[in-house]
Amino acid sequence: MKKVSILIPVYNEINTLVKLLEKVENADFAGLEKEIILIDDYSVDGTREIIKNLEDKYKVLYHNVNMGKGAAIRTGLKHVEGDIVVIQDADLEYNPQEYDQILKLIIDDQADVVYGSRFINLDTNNTVIKINFLANKFLTLMANLLFGSSLTDMETCYKAFRSDFIKDIVIESNGFDFDPEITAKILKKKARFKEVPISYCGRTFLEGKKITWKDGFHAIFALIKYRFFC
Repeated sequence: MKKVSILIPVYNEINTLVKLLEKVENADFAGLEKEIILIDDYSVDGTREIIKNLEDKYKVLYHNVNMGKGAAIRTGLKHVEGDIVVIQDADLEYNPQEYDQILKLIIDDQADVVYGSRFINLDTNNTVIKINFLANKFLTLMANLLFGSSLTDMETCYKAFRSDFIKDIVIESNGFDFDPEITAKILKKKARFKEVPISYCGRTFLEGKKITWKDGFHAIFALIKYRFFC
């Protein structure tokens, strides 16, 4: 494997995007060539203007209306050229340097899909909002009960896939219900799946966090839908 495609969905991240891109540029990504794909989900805070100035440096895609993270990932997947696809949020909650250990499992043909888990080493992480931590643990437990799996962190941003594997999956979700949908479809396909511990420095809603309690209900619905009806 030679190239990794890094999908970065972006929506109103004017305060973090440039710093995040610097971190991605400086990260090794297991020595693979990087293809950075920015998908602007109709940002209105000045982020889009920053992205337009990066068109010569990265592959840049635009939505004409705000559609959600799942839709942005779906758009990005149509343009990937890498052997591995990874997802990177445009905030600073995750450390791109930690993608090395995730990618190596796929490079060494030990896995088709690898998640970076925030909850394996809790003492190294700052989850910020306890209710979010509890919600994530509940949704992960629900996924395990429905699919007979042993996940520790279904809602993690850090997900890596063999490109040929994820391109074979039809993604329907537009919003944050992408995470339960893709997890459900991975588990139903009996993929070679692994998790590795990662660090995490969560932000508050005042700092720009976008996922809310309503997204939790969408996730529950998605898990049930993709377990029994799709």
